[in-house]
Amino acid sequence: MFKITKSNRHSIVWHFYQAVFMILLSCSFLWSGTTGKLAGRVFDENNEPLVGVNIIIQNSAMGASSDIEGFYYIINIPAGTYDVEFSFIGYKTRIVKDVNISADQTTTIEANLEVAALEGETVTVIAERPIVELKATSSVSTVSSSEIEAMPVLNLNDIVDLQAGVVDGHFRGGRIGEVQYQINGVTVNNIYDNSMSLQLDRSLLEEVQVISGTFDAEYGQAMSGVVNVVLKSGSQDFNWTAESFISDYIYTSGDRRNQTDKFRPFSIQNYQASLSGPTFIPKTFFLTSVRYFEDNGYIYGERRFNTTDKSDLELKIPNPTGDGKEIAMSESKEITGLLKLSNNALGNIKIEYQAILNMIEKKPYNFSFRLNPDGVSTQNTFSIVHGLDLSHQLSDKTFYTLSVRQNYFDYSDYVYKDFYDERYDLAGPVQSIDQSYELGALVQGVSANRFEQTTNTLVVKGAFTSQMNREHLVKVGAEAQYSEMRFGTPGYLVSTGSFFTRHINEPPDYPGVQTYYPLAFVGYAQDQIEWQDFIFRAGLRWEYFDAQSTTPGNLRNPANAIPGVPESTPKETSVKSSVAPRLGVSYPVSENAALFFAYGHFYQMPPLREFFTNSNYDVLINLQAGGISYGVLGNPDLKPEKTVQYEFGYKHAITPTTGVNVNVFFKDIRNLLGVEFISTYTAADYARLTNIDFGNVIGYTVTFDQRQMGPFSTSVDYTWQRAMGNASNPTETATRAEAGEDPRPRLIPLNWDQRHTLNVSLIYEPGDNFTISGIARYNSGQPYTPSIRSGFGGELEENSGRKDASVRVDLRAEKAFMLDNLNLSVYMRILNLFDTDFVNGFVFGDTGSPDYSLTPASSATTLANPNRYYPPRRVELGISVSAN
Repeated sequence: MFKITKSNRHSIVWHFYQAVFMILLSCSFLWSGTTGKLAGRVFDENNEPLVGVNIIIQNSAMGASSDIEGFYYIINIPAGTYDVEFSFIGYKTRIVKDVNISADQTTTIEANLEVAALEGETVTVIAERPIVELKATSSVSTVSSSEIEAMPVLNLNDIVDLQAGVVDGHFRGGRIGEVQYQINGVTVNNIYDNSMSLQLDRSLLEEVQVISGTFDAEYGQAMSGVVNVVLKSGSQDFNWTAESFISDYIYTSGDRRNQTDKFRPFSIQNYQASLSGPTFIPKTFFLTSVRYFEDNGYIYGERRFNTTDKSDLELKIPNPTGDGKEIAMSESKEITGLLKLSNNALGNIKIEYQAILNMIEKKPYNFSFRLNPDGVSTQNTFSIVHGLDLSHQLSDKTFYTLSVRQNYFDYSDYVYKDFYDERYDLAGPVQSIDQSYELGALVQGVSANRFEQTTNTLVVKGAFTSQMNREHLVKVGAEAQYSEMRFGTPGYLVSTGSFFTRHINEPPDYPGVQTYYPLAFVGYAQDQIEWQDFIFRAGLRWEYFDAQSTTPGNLRNPANAIPGVPESTPKETSVKSSVAPRLGVSYPVSENAALFFAYGHFYQMPPLREFFTNSNYDVLINLQAGGISYGVLGNPDLKPEKTVQYEFGYKHAITPTTGVNVNVFFKDIRNLLGVEFISTYTAADYARLTNIDFGNVIGYTVTFDQRQMGPFSTSVDYTWQRAMGNASNPTETATRAEAGEDPRPRLIPLNWDQRHTLNVSLIYEPGDNFTISGIARYNSGQPYTPSIRSGFGGELEENSGRKDASVRVDLRAEKAFMLDNLNLSVYMRILNLFDTDFVNGFVFGDTGSPDYSLTPASSATTLANPNRYYPPRRVELGISVSAN
C-alpha cells in the first residue's frame, strides 16, 4: 500500500484530486440534500386537465409547464417558502402563497383555474402544509424557520433533542457519535470523534431535517440518524436583524443543589446581528451574521487560594493569599460568524460561497478547583467550514452541482500554551491538605492537562440530478474526503512531589502529537419512483476507507520483544469496503392515509481517535503476566460498525389540521467497538479495541399533530424503546476485567435505555401579535447499577436498577410591534419553568438517590458537589429588531 509521508504528501493530494475528478465524471445523478421538488396537476373548473399552464415560482427563474394530462414538476428548488403562480390565457391567474419546499421532499400543489371574465384577474390563496407527509418512506421531521422562531429553543441541539426517538443525543438507542450532520448537503462531522464540528444558533437556520429512522443511500457514515441543516440565504432587498437577551438562574437558595442564588442578570448574555441584500455585483446577494454568547453557569467558586500559594501540607496549615472573589466554575464564551454569497448572473448557473466560523473558550467544571479556580485548564476551540457550491440547471429536468468544502477544527486544553512556561514551575502540581480541610479541595498548583486535536478535511462532492420521466427520479453520486488529523499531548507534566518533570515526544511512554492521513470515498445509486400516490425508493451505497497506517504483524509478540518466537513486523492496514442496500415504500390506503415500510444496512467507521489513541504497541515491551496494565490499546485496522434497521408505520391525516403517525422499528447492531484480550507467547494478556460488541433496539413512536385550531397548535410525540447490548462503551469490558468481574458478553440494558419519552409542544396565538409557546418533556428513569456494599463484589446485576422519572417545562412569550418601519418584538423565555433538579443524573448505587448514601463519610465530597443535579430555572429577557 502506498503510504503518505512528508516527501510524497503533495503527490498524494494531486492523485486524490485526480481520483475525485474521475469519480465526478463517472457520476450520472446525485441529489444535493438542500433542494426539493414541487409537483402536482392543473385542472379547469370541471376538473379536466389543462395543458400548457405556466407554473412560475415568483422572484426566481424557476418554472414549468403542465403536460397534456395537466401534470407538472419543478426540481432543484432550494428549501424555503415561496409564492407559486399558475397562469393560462383565458383563465384567472392563481397565486398560491407560502408554499413550503423541504430538502429531499416533494411538495404537491394541485390547482383548479377559473375562467376569467376580465383579463388580468387574479385569485390568491394561502398554501396549507400537509399535516402529515404521506409520501415519506421513513421517519423524517422537518422544522421550518417560522416554527423554530416560535419555539423556546436556543440552538440546533435543542431542536434535535425534541424529535421523536432522540434521547440525550442518542438516536433510537444508538451510541453517541452515530449521527451524520450536514450543512447544505455536505458533512460537517469531525472524523476524530464523529461529532458535529460546529455550534449553530437558531438565527442561522432556514430548515432542520431530522431523520431518526432509516435513510436513503445518499446518506452515510451514520448508523442511527441524519441531521440535515439548510442555512438562510441573502435576498434581493436589504434586510437586517438584531437580537439581544440577558438571562439569570432563579432558584431557591439552599435547596438540593446547596447553592446560594444571587441576582446576576448578566450571567448569560447573547448579542446577534445579521445583514443581507444585494451587492455591487449584478445578481449577487449576501448574508452575513455574527453572534456573541457568554454563559457563566450557576455554580461559583471562591478564589481563596492562588495557584502559587504554598500551604504547609505536612502540618496541615493552609496559606491562602487569594482575593476571595467569586469565580464562575463553568464559564464559556462563544463567537459565531456566517458569510454567504450567492450569484445568479450566469443564467441557469448559480454559484455560492459560504463560511461558518466558531470560536469557543471554556473553563470545564471541576469541583476540586472550587477554592483554586485559576488552576483549572482552559479549553479553546476554533472551527471553520467554508467552500464553494455550483449549480447548473441544464433543462427543466436536469441539473448538476459541484461542492468543495474545507472542514477545519482545532481544539486545545491546557493552562498555559507554552510547555516551558515558567508559571508551571512557580505553581507546581495541584495539592490538597487532606479530606478534613474543605473535603480535599485543591489549595495550590495548576492542572497538568495538556491536549491538542486538529482535523483538516477536504470534502469534494459532485452532483447531477435528472427527472427521467414523470415517475422516475434517478440518482447516482460520489463523494471523496482527504483528512489530516493530528492529536496528542504536546508535552507531559509529570508530578514529582511538589515539582513538575517534563517529557516531550519520548515514545512509547510519552508520545508526542501524532498526525494521520485517512482517505475515504463514497458512491451510491438510487431510484425514486412516484406512481400516483405510491412511492418506492431503492438505493445502493458503496463506501471505501483507508486508515493509511500499520499494526503489529504478530499480535502475540506485539512489541517484538520476545526472543525465540516469530518476529512482529509492521503490517499495513487493509482497505475497508462495504455495500449497503436501502429500501423504502409508501403505499396509500386512502386519500388521507398511507402505510410505509423501510429497510436498510447502515455502516459507519468508528471514531478515528479509537484507531490511533494508544496505538504504539512498543509500550508493551515490558509486558508480563500479572504485571501493570497498559490500558486498552488502539487498533488502526478496525472495521466499520453495522446496523440493520427495519421500520414500519402508518400515517393518517384525520382532518386538514390534525394528523397522526405511528411507526415500529427494530435495529440489529453488530461489529460495535469493544475490547478483546490477546495472550502473548509468555502468557501475558493485553487488551485492544476491536469490532466485537453488539446490541439491539426495538421500539415504537406515536406522533400527533394539531395545527392552528383557533388560537392553538399542538404537537405530541411518545416513544417507547428498549436498548440492549453487551456494553455501553467500547472499554467497558476491559474495565470489568480489571475490577475482577466477569468480562464475558451478556445482554443488559444500555446506560441510555430510557423506556418512555413524551414531548408535548403547545403554541397559543390569541392575536394582536402575541404568542406563547411551551414544551413539556417527560423522561422515564434510565438504568443504574445497584450495590449492597462498597468494594469488590458489592454491586448487583449491572444496570438492573432504574432512576426516578422527571418532567421539564420550557416557556416562551413574545409580543411584536411595528415602530415606524421597524419590526420590534420583546420576549421572555423560561427554561426549566418548575425548577426540576434531577433529570437522569448521578445516583448513589446503594440508594438509587442523588441525595444520600449509606456511606456518607466516604461519599462526603460527592454529596457536596452540586453538579450532579440538573441546572436550575433560567429566565431570559430579550428584544429583537428587524427591517427590510
